[in-house]
Amino acid sequence: MNVSLTGRHIELTESIKDYLNSSLTSMEKYNLDIISADVVISKQEKNHGVSIEYIINIGGKNTIVIKQHDDDLYAAADLATNRAQKALRRLNDKMNDHHNEGINEAKKESSDTNVNTTAESYEDEIIPLELNLYKPREVGDVLDELKEGNKQFEIFNDIEGKTRVLYKRSDGKFGLY
Repeated sequence: MNVSLTGRHIELTESIKDYLNSSLTSMEKYNLDIISADVVISKQEKNHGVSIEYIINIGGKNTIVIKQHDDDLYAAADLATNRAQKALRRLNDKMNDHHNEGINEAKKESSDTNVNTTAESYEDEIIPLELNLYKPREVGDVLDELKEGNKQFEIFNDIEGKTRVLYKRSDGKFGLY
């Protein structure tokens, strides 16, 4: 990785250079093809602070630009480094994400699995159940079943063909939708 440190209206001491170089080497852990990193430090006359700009060029990807302003040089460098590491981590996660596979791999994987054996393996787990939902029922019969059982509600079709819900209310009475 090529590193370029530039100071505008500020003199870069060896301690500042070492600090910035160590923060830039911490970005190599994301295994991205970082071609170059340019750091521009400028002293702001109007705001009486320091502005740090990271320009990170990654091979085959877009350039990451981070700008940070603070009163203290080291605080601005820490904040800019944290933001740059977060951007690199997101880029690394996006590149290594399992959702990032191509269409050809997905087609190959789907052709390798046998649909019949998959359906047979699920037959043991699925239990078919016939519902009496479509058989018309009287409201009184459903009310008697609800009183005798421990269900909270019952869904049924009435004699007129409407889908109804009979339910127990909190005051002990019954409601009908």
